[in-house]
Amino acid sequence: MAGAAKILVVGPMGVGKTTLIGTVSEIKPLSTEATMSQAGARLDTKVRPSKTTTTVALDFGRITLGGELVLYLFGTPGQQRFLPAWKDLARGALGALALVDTRDLEASFDAIGHLEDLDVPFSVAVNAFPDSTPHNEDDLRSALDLLPHTPLVICDAREHKSSVQALISLVSHLIETLTEAS
Repeated sequence: MAGAAKILVVGPMGVGKTTLIGTVSEIKPLSTEATMSQAGARLDTKVRPSKTTTTVALDFGRITLGGELVLYLFGTPGQQRFLPAWKDLARGALGALALVDTRDLEASFDAIGHLEDLDVPFSVAVNAFPDSTPHNEDDLRSALDLLPHTPLVICDAREHKSSVQALISLVSHLIETLTEAS
């Protein structure tokens, strides 16, 4: 497959979207990280005491797979209050990688639901945090209410190879979906 594709990287606040894009991008990624403020504290639940910044518009990066397919990665803000911007970012997207954190799977329900509402094909990548408990695939699929054909992979957003594999899983799913539709 050659060409270019717009891909969303979605998930709740603190799941690793900015990290994943920064890890795989072959260009200096654009990041709109801002210090979390007192005003936002009333609306946003802090994920961890060490998390002091959050994406307020988008993250952007680019990666070329196989020397021929360019993925333009758009990371969405994780808070519900940014949903209007999130919908704008989804326009023209070929698909999405939904990052989840097993320490708080419930936080991922909104992002996955928004993808389904917008009819954006997606795969799920469980970001393996050092202090997260591993779960088997069937339990994760059940907890996230995933359809059987939805790809589910484990990745570490801090590791290049792992993050690229998650993106390859998504692209393979998109190719398969497009092939079945034609």
